[in-house]
Amino acid sequence: MILKKSTHLAGLDIGSRSIKAAEIVKTRSGFNLKRFGTVTIEPNSIEEGSIKDPEKVAEAIKKLFTENKFRIKNVATSIGGYSVIVKKINVQNMPESQLHDTIQFEAEQYIPFDINDVNLDFQILGENENNPNQMSVLLVAARKDMIEEYVHLIEMAGLVPTIVDVDAFALQNVYELNYPPEKQNVALIDIGAAKTSLNVLKGSSSEFIRDISFGCDQINHQIMNAFNCSYDESEKFKFGKASDNPAAEEIKEIISSVISDWSREIRRAFDFYYSSYPEDQIQHIVLSGGGGNIRQLHQILADETGAEVKTLDPIRSISVEDIPGAGLAALKKAASQASICFGLALRRTDDK
Repeated sequence: MILKKSTHLAGLDIGSRSIKAAEIVKTRSGFNLKRFGTVTIEPNSIEEGSIKDPEKVAEAIKKLFTENKFRIKNVATSIGGYSVIVKKINVQNMPESQLHDTIQFEAEQYIPFDINDVNLDFQILGENENNPNQMSVLLVAARKDMIEEYVHLIEMAGLVPTIVDVDAFALQNVYELNYPPEKQNVALIDIGAAKTSLNVLKGSSSEFIRDISFGCDQINHQIMNAFNCSYDESEKFKFGKASDNPAAEEIKEIISSVISDWSREIRRAFDFYYSSYPEDQIQHIVLSGGGGNIRQLHQILADETGAEVKTLDPIRSISVEDIPGAGLAALKKAASQASICFGLALRRTDDK
């Protein structure tokens, strides 16, 4: 679904602590990563997905594109959080053209917003396996004000917003490119600075999507409170890079406590999924984002859920030979954190 031959886009992942951009070109020999870069932004510039300081964020995007020599202007970005609702629903069998006419009525019972305040989209998944008179539909609703905020930001940066995707779908794109389809259920979990995206796949079908309000900033804030240090210092302490680390064992305990909470939240999300699909146990968890690199999380999450846990390699099927030196160094440091960015860079201008 993402391999159409058409004009490529730059993938632009706008996070609450960093912004990442990538350009991926499809050739006869496969996919080539042409450019990649990342830039940090000041705390509180983006909170809960809402852009609080658009001028500074737009300047950061300009800097990112200039320093990494991006020439492409058309971009694909994505949104998530509570402003986006993705739900699998069942409706009576009907032609797609008829569903276009009735989807707003169908959606009203599932969307917790005023239906006039959202943009709606859908994808027909096929016949409902439990009722041949119904079909399963993936319904997507995003608040118009959130979309407009990101569109305006990208235009402020001198770029052209071509596609606004959903974080979980971008993650699914890059996973499907790099890994063969699994017969068993797989949970893709991207843990960012302030938000976690969860997408449960059954084969190539997205069965359950949920965004959860936790992320790596929780660890930073606890370290900051415990040692009265700055955010940058907490980052160094968190990854063991500070030469004057005051209490390595205490920091380890902070990290373990936070990720234990994460694991319980993920388990609760799985239990909610199992309430609708009790036979579809999740056998594999694939982690990405900054939290995906925390080794303690793998074992704690495996113990909590009973699933095998591994870290996503978003470039295992993408050539990176053409990346300039600085971009390659940034890529090696931040590949897993950039999974959503790479998924966006796989989009094309004529995608649905």
